[in-house]
Amino acid sequence: MLSFTVWRDLRWLRFANFTRPDQDHIYQWCVLEALSHPRTERLLASHDLSKAAVEQDMLRPHISLLAVSRCRGRAYSEYRYAYEVLEDLEEERRTLADESRWDWRVVVSLLAGAMFTVLLLGGLLWLGGAVVAVAVLWFVLARRRSPVSERGSEALLGAGLAFSWAVCRVDVGIKALRWGKVLLAEGTLPAVPDAVRRLIGDEPDSLFLPDRFSGLRTPRSPEHVVDNRATSQLQRKLAQVEYGTIAVCGPRGSGKTTLLEHCVKDADLGLLAQAPATYAPHDFLLSLSVRLCEAYVREAGYDVPEFTRLSPARRMLGRLRAGARRLGRWSVFALPAAALVVLGLSASARSLYALYADSLGDAARERGDALRERVVDIWEGHAVVASLLVTAGGVVWWRSRHAAWLPRLVRAGWRQACHLLGFLLMLVSLASLVVDEQLAERTSPVRPGTVVAGGLLFLAWRVCVGVRDSGGGFSLGRRRIDLGRVFQPVAAVAACSLLLYLVDSPEIYPLLADEDNPLRMTGFVVGLVLVKAGGWQPRPAEPELVTRCRNHLYRLQTIQTSSNTLNATGAAQVLSLGGSHATSVSTIPPNFPELVDALRDLLTRIGAAYAQRNKTVVIAIDEVDRLGSDTEALAFLSEIKAVLGVPHVYYLISVAEDVGATFVRRGLPHRGVTDSSLDDIVHVQPSTFQESQKILAKRTDRLTDPYVMLAHALSGGILRDLLRYGIQISEMQEKSQSYELTDISRHLILEELSETLAGFRTLLSRHQWTRDTSAVLSAFGTLDTYLSAPAPCPCDHARLHSHLEEFAFHPASERFSPAVAGQLAPEALQLVDEAAAYAHFSLTLLDIFTVKRLTERAALAARHGPDGEPGRLAQARQELGISAHSARPLIDDIRTAWSLPLQPDPTRIRSSRHDCPTHGSATPDH
Repeated sequence: MLSFTVWRDLRWLRFANFTRPDQDHIYQWCVLEALSHPRTERLLASHDLSKAAVEQDMLRPHISLLAVSRCRGRAYSEYRYAYEVLEDLEEERRTLADESRWDWRVVVSLLAGAMFTVLLLGGLLWLGGAVVAVAVLWFVLARRRSPVSERGSEALLGAGLAFSWAVCRVDVGIKALRWGKVLLAEGTLPAVPDAVRRLIGDEPDSLFLPDRFSGLRTPRSPEHVVDNRATSQLQRKLAQVEYGTIAVCGPRGSGKTTLLEHCVKDADLGLLAQAPATYAPHDFLLSLSVRLCEAYVREAGYDVPEFTRLSPARRMLGRLRAGARRLGRWSVFALPAAALVVLGLSASARSLYALYADSLGDAARERGDALRERVVDIWEGHAVVASLLVTAGGVVWWRSRHAAWLPRLVRAGWRQACHLLGFLLMLVSLASLVVDEQLAERTSPVRPGTVVAGGLLFLAWRVCVGVRDSGGGFSLGRRRIDLGRVFQPVAAVAACSLLLYLVDSPEIYPLLADEDNPLRMTGFVVGLVLVKAGGWQPRPAEPELVTRCRNHLYRLQTIQTSSNTLNATGAAQVLSLGGSHATSVSTIPPNFPELVDALRDLLTRIGAAYAQRNKTVVIAIDEVDRLGSDTEALAFLSEIKAVLGVPHVYYLISVAEDVGATFVRRGLPHRGVTDSSLDDIVHVQPSTFQESQKILAKRTDRLTDPYVMLAHALSGGILRDLLRYGIQISEMQEKSQSYELTDISRHLILEELSETLAGFRTLLSRHQWTRDTSAVLSAFGTLDTYLSAPAPCPCDHARLHSHLEEFAFHPASERFSPAVAGQLAPEALQLVDEAAAYAHFSLTLLDIFTVKRLTERAALAARHGPDGEPGRLAQARQELGISAHSARPLIDDIRTAWSLPLQPDPTRIRSSRHDCPTHGSATPDH
């Protein structure tokens, strides 16, 4: 939020653009406002740059031309055309002013003063006569070619040019403001950070600017969703079929849930259900049925039935209480309003009734008598043609009981008649003010001062209302000033002042006090009521499918049992009868086959109803891979496949990669459950480097390409991890207190390595170790010591790097002899290989990102082919999840492309001693 001072200065600069609409001044204003942007200020503060230096760089001719060239669209064309027209008018105005012998300002002032004097003394009639007289005199002088007429014509021509110039000047100012906004958004805001980076020096993209990163902190936010390959593929598959079951598979965190949520949101009736963590198909279908019925009832615009209030008496009391509350609130406003309206219009209503009651009654009786006679003639058989028509009408009316055109015709006729009659009554009521001759005779002409004062009060009221409803505000120190709350009482005071002024004015009061005004008000109110009544229509009957959903909900969630008893005494006593009625409601689920049949039948009806309106129904089932193994997931699909394949209903099921692989191998060599359960499959692959750039750019503009490359490499293109590493980059900046990529990446990579190796060491602790095999645990401990301790000097960095190389370059086959390796379990050897491979990957990231001139080195690595591309690091990270043995050759190829060594460097520690300011060359070798 900008402070009040900055906001005031920027507003003044925008006003200066209106007063000085030349292009250079607008560009300078846009540069100043771009320099006041918080992002630019943080960028300047991080490297101690002054705004004056950046402004001087931005004002260079070729830089300004480049920034303006980005914004030469429609707004710029309109601005330049208006500015050129203004310059032509200015030139004509100056030329005429030099040649004119009378000053047009003096002439116009004298004419205006004379006309205003005549208007005040004589009124509008005298003013019209004076204008006609001056026009005739001017015509006579012009015919005689009098010098007065020539000089006066020149003065009036100058006044006309001045007026045209003023109008064009306002237009130029408005278009200058409009183009200034475009130049700021598309020109200087992107160009100023580039100028700052030019002044910073080498590798400007390696600079990190901290921010709140709100887009990264909300991974499920729908406004940050970016379409990728999986989204396009799923949309194509949905467009190719009318219904079916499509599986969405991919690694955990790749965005399967986001893809399902996006599809459900775009559907006309969408439902996202979470698969149970334990294997319970019956409970899952029961929950799915309830949610489907509730979703359809809400989508149709009806209330979902509640089953919590079990007592009929309590339900009745609750409905009565809610109805009484609504009636009370309605009565608080309706009764006083009705009383005031009746009090104000009662006299007019009674006068109308007295004038037209008898004539309307006679007309109604005549029409009733004629109708009764016609009915009697038809009954007695005297009107044969009418009898045939009446009989045919009865048959047509019966056959149209299911037709939709008849209710629409009646509704349209009612609406048109009410609207026509209502608008006609309101128009006649207002027009009577103009044609009433008696009212015109009793009222005196309205003075101009009264019109001006009333217009100013009305304008003030409208301005206050507009500011109140604008929803704007500004910051005054630490407080937020809301214009709506400030101008709400001001608008009320302005409205009251306008009303009091109109009532107190001697010219306007006779207009309000006319005796026919209540009658006009009555006609206007009746017309307004008719217009409102034309839009009324009775609530349609509840659709059959909504009723079926209600009944299905009642069947799924409740069961009702009733008992009636009748008691009678003996015959010897007085006969007495007694009765009792008991009702109880409890929750009981139906059995599984009945539940499946009911759900499938209901889905079929809902799908058909939506298909008739060209709408889609999508049911997404997420987290099927949480069930455990692929066997349990396939068993779950086998249980629920009875409700799949419903016509006009799309099923989207999120499954694990192994289930997707089972579907891909369909028919080889035998038929599986996926063949009959799934119609197609969409693979959600990890994002490419370009897709990661789009995803992070959608959520924040603080992560430049080097940081995107780092997050993409660490995450392997997995969406969930990509966002998490984007947040961790900001955390590492706070931890390292540095804005450089080399420091931030070192802290992030080493922290991830420390956590990963700690996890491997925990798993290795579960195995038995001997004196010969415990060397690998010592290597883990040494790395953990260097990773957990701070590194105050280059010596510690070099030692950590050296030990990491020794650990990373030697897999388990090289670390143990065959005899010693035989003492370890195969699982332990595999864990050692995986830990060494991950250390090899982390070492490669350190060698790439913690060395300066990343952009230059990345361009050199790209010349080696695909192994030097930025996305290759993410592929290596993905390969680590498959096999450490296949990941090592890929990492070695990447190191070769980046010109990195494939063996430990024994001279690293000795060379770092000369750069150590703490220990110097006397640092002992640890």
